[in-house]
Amino acid sequence: MKVVNYIKEIRLSRGITQVKMAEDLQVTRQTINAIEKNKYNPSLELALKLIDYFDVAIEELFILEEDEE
Repeated sequence: MKVVNYIKEIRLSRGITQVKMAEDLQVTRQTINAIEKNKYNPSLELALKLIDYFDVAIEELFILEEDEE
C-alpha cells in the first residue's frame, strides 16, 4: 500500500505557490515539491500542519492506495 496525496491539486485550486506554502509551513520549496510528487511522505507533524493549513479533513488530503502488481 502507498500513501497518495492531493496537496498539489488543492494548492493550485487556491492559487498558492510552492514558495508561499513552504514559507508559511517553514519548510523548503523542495520539500513541498517532493511531497507533491509522492517522493516523500511528510512527517506526522507536517501532515497535521498541512491539514490545518488547508482546513480540510485528512481524507481530502491523503488516501491509502493499493500497490499495483
